Amino acid sequence: MEVTSPKPVKSFKDLRVWQAAYKLSLSTYKLCATLPSREQYGLASQMSRAAVSVCSNIAEGFGRRTLKEKDQFYSIANGSLTELENQLLIARGIGYIHEGDFRAIAEQCAATHKMLTALQKVNKSKGLEATILKSII
Repeated sequence: MEVTSPKPVKSFKDLRVWQAAYKLSLSTYKLCATLPSREQYGLASQMSRAAVSVCSNIAEGFGRRTLKEKDQFYSIANGSLTELENQLLIARGIGYIHEGDFRAIAEQCAATHKMLTALQKVNKSKGLEATILKSII
């Protein structure tokens, strides 16, 4: 059996976490289209903006040069993801979304959160490695 190495990451679009966040934003927009029209400028708008913020901040973090800058944007993405999860709970609590729809998008949020946390850990470990190397050299 041949072992293949993972595809090199050349663009933020190559990141699995960005791909998951992108799909989450599309799912969120589709879900928001089903909310009552009176929520167009309320909850639907907030949910859409939070979802877009997740993938946008992952992309922006990828484009930053320093690990500290990257971590800042990944942290913002994480905050936006948590905000979206809260808004989904509210929408379900009000009765705007059905349990099945809620579960499907909540699973996407959980998977994205797991990948984002892993990305942040990798980013921080690179920072620690660089600090150790500087102290040795």
